[in-house]
Amino acid sequence: MIKYILKRILHLIPVIFIISICIFGIVKLTPGNPIGSNLDPRATAEEKAAERARLGYDKPIHIQYIEWMKRSIRGDFGESYLYKRPVNKVISEVIWNSFILNVVVFILAFLISIPIGIISAVKQYSKTDSFWTLFSLFGISMPSFFFGLLLIFGFSVKLKWFPINGMINPGSTTTGFARVLEVGHHMVLPAIVLTISSLASLVRYTRNGMLDVLNQDYIRTARSKGLSEKVVIYKHAFRNALIPLVTLLGFQIPGLFSGAVILESIFVWPGIGRVMVDAINQRDYNLMLALMMFFSILTLLGNLLADIGYALVDPRVKVDER
Repeated sequence: MIKYILKRILHLIPVIFIISICIFGIVKLTPGNPIGSNLDPRATAEEKAAERARLGYDKPIHIQYIEWMKRSIRGDFGESYLYKRPVNKVISEVIWNSFILNVVVFILAFLISIPIGIISAVKQYSKTDSFWTLFSLFGISMPSFFFGLLLIFGFSVKLKWFPINGMINPGSTTTGFARVLEVGHHMVLPAIVLTISSLASLVRYTRNGMLDVLNQDYIRTARSKGLSEKVVIYKHAFRNALIPLVTLLGFQIPGLFSGAVILESIFVWPGIGRVMVDAINQRDYNLMLALMMFFSILTLLGNLLADIGYALVDPRVKVDER
């Protein structure tokens, strides 16, 4: 297994290189530029040309790419034009805010969806199954930003139960457990929206995976041997039904760090998703490039973890360690 993992990681290197070329080219083709962000609106053409030279935009695009790649390999992603700070510091300040929110959503979604999916499959076509099927369709169909706005209007504007935006109250100096409670209070609404969005697809995947397994011959054989229904469901059926969920798990893990771009903007949550939106709007190229590469690498690592999970969950999957 270790040889397989190392081999896969080595195979990721050329993929990352190709992705970096595509991302750099797309960003450079984006209309607009950040040259005027550090200048007075009344700056002369000479001052703009000097700023362009300082940022390196007067060089051919392939030279810009090579210089950017050399810096990136050293861990230097340049300075953010928007935040006037190194990109590394900007990302490090917000990434854990997204991580905290998404870890809570990740745990809630899986803890709730797996039992519900199993019950729906075992009680196929029952009222319980029909309810959760409709719930899944609702969760998948409902735009998350619209649902978030509804919750803000109902629970923040009208009932005033939860804060409208942010992660902590303005000017707050709380520490310790009081700080945890304050962050948790602000987290309730965005966590509800993200959990329901994730729950809808996870319930359907779990239900469909269990239905496929429950119709297999070995399940009927296990029942004919007199095994209890709990043993048949949770020991024999559920392990094989986990295989589709491993794929989702691989794609969910990158989301723990990448944040929820739209919802973080709606709830003004100081996470990496909101920073990404601001970087795109303000043409902060250095920050855009760093975040896009970060998301791409996370996605590749998520795929690798999914493949490893296949081998662990399904003994029929063999890895080639040659």
